[in-house]
Amino acid sequence: MDRRRFLKTVGCSLAASPLITPVTLAAAPWDTRLVVIILRGGMDGLDVVQPYGDLELAGLRTRLVFGEEGGAHDLDGFYALHPALSDLMPLWQAGQLGFVHAVSTPYRDKRSHFDGQDLLEAGTETLGDGRPRDGWLNRMLQVVPGVSAQTAFAIGRDQMLLLSGEAPVAEWSPDADLDLSPQAQRLLELVYHDDPLFRDAASEAIAITASLKQDNPTPTGDEAGAGMMEMVQNARKGGSHLRVAEFAASRLVEDSRVAAFSINGWDTHANQRGGLRRALTRLQDTILTLQQGLGPVWDKTAVLALTEFGRTARENGTNGTDHGTAGAAIMAGGAIRGGRVYGDWPGLAYEDLYAGRDLMPTADVRAYAAWAMRGVAGLDRKVIENSIFPGLLMGDDPRIIA
Repeated sequence: MDRRRFLKTVGCSLAASPLITPVTLAAAPWDTRLVVIILRGGMDGLDVVQPYGDLELAGLRTRLVFGEEGGAHDLDGFYALHPALSDLMPLWQAGQLGFVHAVSTPYRDKRSHFDGQDLLEAGTETLGDGRPRDGWLNRMLQVVPGVSAQTAFAIGRDQMLLLSGEAPVAEWSPDADLDLSPQAQRLLELVYHDDPLFRDAASEAIAITASLKQDNPTPTGDEAGAGMMEMVQNARKGGSHLRVAEFAASRLVEDSRVAAFSINGWDTHANQRGGLRRALTRLQDTILTLQQGLGPVWDKTAVLALTEFGRTARENGTNGTDHGTAGAAIMAGGAIRGGRVYGDWPGLAYEDLYAGRDLMPTADVRAYAAWAMRGVAGLDRKVIENSIFPGLLMGDDPRIIA
């Protein structure tokens, strides 16, 4: 019996959510925190960060209302922010929220969620390049000396490819509940005293569960901060994604420096207004929960929210959009140089679209992840281009890390 099965037999209650995957964490010898959120399903960047200043947009999407008319918030006179992210506007104004438009992975034309997500998390040029199936966040940890996992076991569903690999990381589902009486704990110690595998696994699980119960951040700041805390607390009643964010924050204020998880619900083929609003609300609440839970550590945190591809420039007949190519990335945190939309806008005229249907990619989303990584961990550019994102040319520094 391995550690995972053992821990399940001694009282772990797992409530897997279809909207999230377990948090994966890693400790590292630098101070800035890095959180990567995979937005599974293909987020429509054209609706989230709306280029209402491009006159072609209105002709491509007649049912989806954009700009201030649709309740969006003007960002810079060209782009507007989807109204479901209204509560993030204070972060934008504080320079702690930014976006990158017209970016994609090297994935083209087939538009499969599974392949697109695998390529995004693998960080490679192709899926069939013969490399081991590991992820770019794990490869980052492999080149940093002295990295160690916060814990040595996994609980919950399979780990994300993003952090899979040879570097030590720990997995944990925040829905796990290992609650043993002192007598039961003592019994386990006696039974497994001479078996270090089970003894250490149980002791570590119990210790982490105990630390989580003690973690109860006290809100600080002015009335606006208290109001945000009240909003997040109200949202917690119905969102397992917020338990993920709470857990990630509780670990990142301690020894962990890297956290990764995913949020589903971005595949908006039909009735995009409602579906996208729900997904964006989950993302917004997740970011605000991270901010509140991290407290002063938020100032040295970079959050990257990435998706496998964008969606078609033209809406379809069911008030939605289909799988596309270029999309947008979302960045948040005090370590982010926000308050702007990065990237080169390609235009939405027919001749400017990819294959006459999608937003044209003008940059590799891996390059922005790479520059964030360099800013957070101070890694050498050649190491990033050759070992972490093989084949990537990072280009000029967009200076996304403050």
